[in-house]
Formats: sequence, structure tokens, C-alpha cells
Amino acid sequence: MQTVAINGDLSRFHQLVSDMFRWPNSKAEWEQYRLSKEQVEFYREYGYVSNIKLLEEWQIERLLSELANIADPAHPGNALFYQFASNESADPNAVLFHALGAWRITKGFHDILWNPAFVMAASQLLDDRAVRFWHDQLFCKPALHGGVVAWHQDYSYWTRTVPLQHLTCWVGLDDATTENGCLYYVPYSQHWGLLDKPELAGDMEGLMDYLTDEQKTQFKPIPIELKKGHASFHHPLMVHGSYANKSGHARRAFVLNVFADGTESNSAGELLPNTPNIEKGQKMEGQFYPLLFDPAMTATAL
Repeated sequence: MQTVAINGDLSRFHQLVSDMFRWPNSKAEWEQYRLSKEQVEFYREYGYVSNIKLLEEWQIERLLSELANIADPAHPGNALFYQFASNESADPNAVLFHALGAWRITKGFHDILWNPAFVMAASQLLDDRAVRFWHDQLFCKPALHGGVVAWHQDYSYWTRTVPLQHLTCWVGLDDATTENGCLYYVPYSQHWGLLDKPELAGDMEGLMDYLTDEQKTQFKPIPIELKKGHASFHHPLMVHGSYANKSGHARRAFVLNVFADGTESNSAGELLPNTPNIEKGQKMEGQFYPLLFDPAMTATAL
């Protein structure tokens, strides 16, 4: 895969456009990115797998530089975001910067979609299927007054796509700790079925209103502390959230949401803001939902 020099809306380019990563071209090169059998089995049982290194220090620094630029609402690429909230919360003392669509704006956030370590792991966790992009997210909590991300299931916001064959990857751009608002998972909650969705930056405990007494008994969250550049993957029905950041350190992260190739639209309306509709029952594909990795296409290398 060759890099190209481009400008404008980067969603037009379904390949690497910078020197952030190099696309493997041999079996040996791909093999280094494969998750172990134990990691895949852990995901199957608990609904998540964490501590997967995706980025080097220099790549993190480049992404942080890009983030600092595009977090400014006056950035010239701001109109390319699907959603942009300097504070998703209604509370000015509990700030949660949340934005979707950074991949369209900067080369680094574009190219993390084609990070070989990411696409290989995603394919394995999707039962070795081809991986197609859904959308990205930025979640940033400033020091001292960072807000919560309420308990929720990702797929409760995504039912406009079917069947349920999705995957989420959360990647820290800072060390994520219990002090600065790291992610928490509720193991085995992926078996609870689809729950109603709460307000994402609202009441941390809002989801509890939708749980049965048995589920409340099983509700035992565990913290996922990660070094920066490391990732955690989770099932689309995994209940997860993160507490406020009252520490002296920022907690910045990006999220990549994908689904197995063959996922279809389940909506007669807009799938992502200001993008062309895909009719209900039609395959999710095209400019905004690129194919990231297909094991069948790399069979000779794998």
C-alpha cells in the first residue's frame, strides 16, 4: 500500500496517506501483529481484551499535535466532523470533549484506521472476517474537571446497522488510570442482551434504571488501566463507562468502531450526519465506510 500526498476531505482516500504506518506485504510481517490464541479466547469469554500496543511514542506525539489543532472549533476542517462538542456534558465543571469524524480531517487520525496492528486484531476478534469502518470518536477529559461517560452499550446507539457484528477499539493518548477517568468494563455483560440507552455524558448511573435485579447483582465493574498507545477492544453489548477526571493529568483517547463486512443499513434516514443515505437492507459501503482489511485478499501473504 503506497502513501499519497492529498488535501481536503480524507474520507476520499481508502489507504495510508502519511508515513505513520507501513502496510505489511509478507506473511512474516503480518504475523507480528496477530493476537495470541489466549487473547482471542479471553475476549470470547469476558467480552473484552486489553493492553494491546498499537502506537509508538512518536506516533502518539503526532496525534496529540493534530488533536490540539482540530479541538479548536475555528479549525478550517471543523465542518467535516459528523459531531463536535467541546463539552458533551451540560455541566461546565465536568467537561467531556467528544467528536466524530477526525479521520476526515488530519492525516494521522486518518491513517490509524489502517494501522496493521489494529486491523489484524479487529479481524481476529470478528471471527477472522473482513473489517469495514463504521466511525471514529475522540473522548477527552481535561485535568481537574473532566466529565464522566455514563454506563452504556455501544450497540444501543447503533441499531441503525444490522446484524450485530460490531467491535470497538479504545486507544489512550495519555496513560489511563483510575485517577484520571480510565475505562471500566462489566465482564459478562455482553450476554445481557440489548438495553435502553442513557444520555452519554449525563448521569453515570442512569443505565441502572434499565437493569434487572439479577443484572444489578452481577454488575461488578473493573478498571482498565492502560499505558498510552495501548488499546482495549470490546464487544458491542459490553456495558462500560468511565468516571470523572479530578486528577492533575488529562485523559485523551480515540475510539475506532468497526463492523464485519456485509453489515447492512437498518435505517431509512441518515446514518451519519451530512452523508448520503444507504437504503435499509443495503450493504454498508462506499466513501464513508471503507473496507480496512480483508484476510481473503491477503491470503498469499498470510
